[in-house]
Amino acid sequence: MRDYRSVADAVAEEIRTGRLAPGDRLPPQREFARRHSIANSTATRVYQELARRGLTVGEVGRGTFVRAASRPTAAVLTEPADSRIDLELNYPVVPEQTGLLTAGLGELLHPDTLESALTPIGPAGVAAAREASADLLARGGWRPDPARVLLAGNGRQAIAAAVAALVPPGTRLGVEELTYPAVKAIAARLGVVLVPLAVDGSGLVPEAVEEAHRSGPLRAVYVQPTLHNPLSLTMPEERVRALAEVLRRLGIHAVEDTVWAFLRDEIPPLAAFAPERTVLVDSLSKRIAPGLTLGFAVTPAAVAGPVAASLRSGGCAPMRFALEAATRWQRDGVVRTLVRAKQREATVRQGIAAELLGEFAIHGDPRSFHCWWELPRPWRADTFVAAAARHGIGVAPAAAFTVGRHRAPNAIRIGLASPRADVLSRALATLAELARSAPDDLVTD
Repeated sequence: MRDYRSVADAVAEEIRTGRLAPGDRLPPQREFARRHSIANSTATRVYQELARRGLTVGEVGRGTFVRAASRPTAAVLTEPADSRIDLELNYPVVPEQTGLLTAGLGELLHPDTLESALTPIGPAGVAAAREASADLLARGGWRPDPARVLLAGNGRQAIAAAVAALVPPGTRLGVEELTYPAVKAIAARLGVVLVPLAVDGSGLVPEAVEEAHRSGPLRAVYVQPTLHNPLSLTMPEERVRALAEVLRRLGIHAVEDTVWAFLRDEIPPLAAFAPERTVLVDSLSKRIAPGLTLGFAVTPAAVAGPVAASLRSGGCAPMRFALEAATRWQRDGVVRTLVRAKQREATVRQGIAAELLGEFAIHGDPRSFHCWWELPRPWRADTFVAAAARHGIGVAPAAAFTVGRHRAPNAIRIGLASPRADVLSRALATLAELARSAPDDLVTD
């Protein structure tokens, strides 16, 4: 029997060589299985593997398509003008960042401190690191109890540990109907069933949590109350309080992802309103940089043990070097300086988007690094993504964020953070021209 990975490798080679082009539709899985003389279950694993590698995207009711562009292999901040512009990857960097971070690392390069920084450390870290982490995560008048802070290698590990601790395999995790794609992958790996929950203009609808729980018990809810990815929504306090009350009444926990919330640090988290029912997860990847990051999980006492056990069993302990660096950057004010600079830069980027795309149905918080674009007719998300790729621009289709079997919205998410501002302007102007045209107007090879 052929291994699914070898079949996936063969399809990946067809994509790499151009025999399968961006936007091409793969056959239905049963037909694919017949063509390759493999079982239907093997074909399913092949399609899952291609999606995991970022080579394909699925759109419920339409099929599986070759992704518009492969994952970036170079630093997008230094891309020459004729290379791909990545509006999928979304890591903000400001000009002063390297200098600030370099100064903080100097102390760690002395032999005595470096020796300590290279030793292992567990999820509980050390007292000084937990205090610094609590200061870093504080916002809107809320500051977590340092004793409740656990540490992971990155934010995804913190999410995975929280989900693994709260949601046994085969049980149900409620998520917003459009959600962070990594959560879908985490749930698949853990054998967790995702239940899409309705979202409106104010974010997650608390009544949707109750309705889903009645149809089959939810073990937890994953939610992004502040600067939701991909919708760029922030739940008003009244909505957050209502959600907190629902969590208490149903006796379930929330995994609150606050990775973008540092951009709106005047807003308290859900954890401030339901601390006994909320595991808050965060990371340094957006505040600082993805190459030297940490994950955080602020846990209620009742679930601290299971979350810590999940971190240990999953090999998700933090890198001590990154922990030592982050503690120094927090102590010296570097993190605060970077946060303020990135807040200002997000406003600039949103201004560029508003100027160039303002005639379209664009949704984005003025202090967010991404926006949601409901595409004009007759464009479909898959054809627009493919057309953008032919112009050297990568954007993320709604299908990448969609949970459940309902049809993906005809929309894309645009990440504004990664390219230089002038490169971003050029890319958005190109996308606007595309949107003003019709798909049939495009000339393809």
